[in-house]
Amino acid sequence: MINRLILLLLMCGGLPLITTAQQPFTTKFEVGKKYLKIPVKNGAAKRNVDILLNGEKVRWFNVELADDTPDWYAYLDLTAWKGDTLTIHVDSLNSNSKAFAPVVQEAEDRNKADYLEPLRGQFHFSPKRGWNNDPNGMAYYKGEYHLFFQHNPYGVNWGNMHWGHAVSKDLVHWKEVGEALYPDEFGTMFSGGGVVDTENTSGLGKGGEQPLVLYYTAAEKTWEQGLAYTVDGRKFTKLPHTILDKITDGNRDPKVIWHAPSKHWVMVLYVTEANDLHTMHFFISPDMKSWTFTSKIVGGTGDDRYMHECPEFFELAVDGDEKQKKWILTGANSQYAIGTFDGKTFVPQEERLFSQHGRDYYAAQTFSDEPKGRRIEIGWWRTHTNQGESSFNQSMSIPMALTLKQTAAGARLVRTPVEELQKLRGAATKLTSKELVPEMQNLLAKVDAETAEILLTVAPKDAKIIQLTVRGLEINYDVAKQELEIDQVRAQAPLVDGKLDLQVFVDRTGIEVFAAKGAVFMPVNYNLKQTDHTYGLHVKGGKAALENLELYQLKSIW
Repeated sequence: MINRLILLLLMCGGLPLITTAQQPFTTKFEVGKKYLKIPVKNGAAKRNVDILLNGEKVRWFNVELADDTPDWYAYLDLTAWKGDTLTIHVDSLNSNSKAFAPVVQEAEDRNKADYLEPLRGQFHFSPKRGWNNDPNGMAYYKGEYHLFFQHNPYGVNWGNMHWGHAVSKDLVHWKEVGEALYPDEFGTMFSGGGVVDTENTSGLGKGGEQPLVLYYTAAEKTWEQGLAYTVDGRKFTKLPHTILDKITDGNRDPKVIWHAPSKHWVMVLYVTEANDLHTMHFFISPDMKSWTFTSKIVGGTGDDRYMHECPEFFELAVDGDEKQKKWILTGANSQYAIGTFDGKTFVPQEERLFSQHGRDYYAAQTFSDEPKGRRIEIGWWRTHTNQGESSFNQSMSIPMALTLKQTAAGARLVRTPVEELQKLRGAATKLTSKELVPEMQNLLAKVDAETAEILLTVAPKDAKIIQLTVRGLEINYDVAKQELEIDQVRAQAPLVDGKLDLQVFVDRTGIEVFAAKGAVFMPVNYNLKQTDHTYGLHVKGGKAALENLELYQLKSIW
């Protein structure tokens, strides 16, 4: 009876529950250093945090706040408010929580060893902390390649979409330089493109400066398109208004290019229309700010779609012939259409072509204004990096040069790893002119490499299977089917002149395979066993002739 009475009192509020009370939390601090340290505990309850100046929100996000010992710290840049007094408001905290008690500031980012994590790709870009997905705004500007990316600085899962920002002088070694775009009153910062306004048609460049102009979707609130620009590659200014109104909920990912023959700018925007119709809309502008609709193409409905979000649009010469050019339009899954474009209307000649055959490669984008005239692509690679107390999640692919080659089936995209990656090559193992027979001694038995690049050319003869093993992961080539198989991912890879040629990049979180002279790109995300650094080359069912094998250990970019 006493126990029942106590339970009744607890339910009715007659006695305090023996639990930690949840309550809003507010504190103030004077900005004296560059960063606010935010303690994060992966898997903790999400809290809504507002940073206010004189009662007005200047930053806001949700975060899995650590009440006690954090797994890692997020760093919020406070530079804009040095000397001001800011207020931190958390919607709900445990009464005994140590989050922001006290507030901790740092003059510099002290997490210097983050790039040593076991699942950190050693030559694939990933952010120091937080989640990343789509590459955004990629452009060459003021002597640097600029890689922006969808970023959650405050957690290892998707959310709080910002534009992170990294720069490189060589496409290989990347340095993060802080968030470029923060959520604002129009919405969170979804994907888009970037381009240099070399003639200052926008009027945004002052004193002869050529601005780098970024286009983004203000998502989850207005679904309008916004514009931001920079004249130094570091500080970004948004126009105080959006530049294209919402068409439908979910319209997003503006990609902008200059169409020289028409002397105007072109925007391609993904739009979902009624009845789940997936389309790409085309707009033109003389000044990058005012836009007029000109046409659209339809990319299917529902699951039968190929033009789904994250458009990329560019022109390539077939086999390098400047008199024979084609326009290419892609969606996020890398399926593409080849056709003609008159500055207003894209007319597909071939559609639903596949340019990659791997696993979890998505939302690829190419660099604008590339100084060598190359079309360089980087894609989001969905690596399995969210493990335990990790402070980061997800990766980018290696950079690849896109070309258009004439084949028996028609003009097709070809990918080639950029030559700059060769500077990562270290110790080499080289073999030539070897006969391969079943049950022979492993020619790569002495190799010990965590990260590697492999170049392989084999004439199959009567062999049925050619098998390259990288750190325990099998790359199997079925000669009769002319098919590659890696961890149950399969891709047709035709022999070229009767030979199998492969270029393979091996990192901690997977491999990227190029076959058939680059006509086949096969990225496969796979967490390789940390203790296995072995390699092997074998044949089954018959003999083969090894013409060339080069295996280079690769140095870390960090």
